[in-house]
Amino acid sequence: MGIKVDSRDLVDIVKCPVVTEKATRLMELNQYTFDVDPRATKPMIKAAIEQLFEVKVTGMNTLNLPRKKKRVGKFQGFKPRYKRAIVSLEDGEPIRKVLFPDL
Repeated sequence: MGIKVDSRDLVDIVKCPVVTEKATRLMELNQYTFDVDPRATKPMIKAAIEQLFEVKVTGMNTLNLPRKKKRVGKFQGFKPRYKRAIVSLEDGEPIRKVLFPDL
C-alpha cells in the first residue's frame, strides 16, 4: 500500500545522514535524522528509507529549515535550501550497521 519510488530516485531523495549531538541522542531512541530533498513528501521519504535500508518506518517528522545568508566579499546570497527528516523505526530494527559499519 506504500508508494513505490524508483530506485534511481532514492539517491536524490535522501541526501545524507545527520550526525550531530542531538541526532546521536535520538539514535538511542531508535530515531534517525536525514537531510532530504526539500520537494520530497513524507510518503516519498518513508518509501525511500524503507527501500534503502530495508527497515519498517513507524513515524516521521519533517522540518523545513530557513535559508541562511552567505556573504563572499561584497556579494551576498543564500545557502541552498534543505529539509530534515527524523525517522522513527520499529523496535529491534536498527540501521546503525548500515550507516556506521564500525559500531
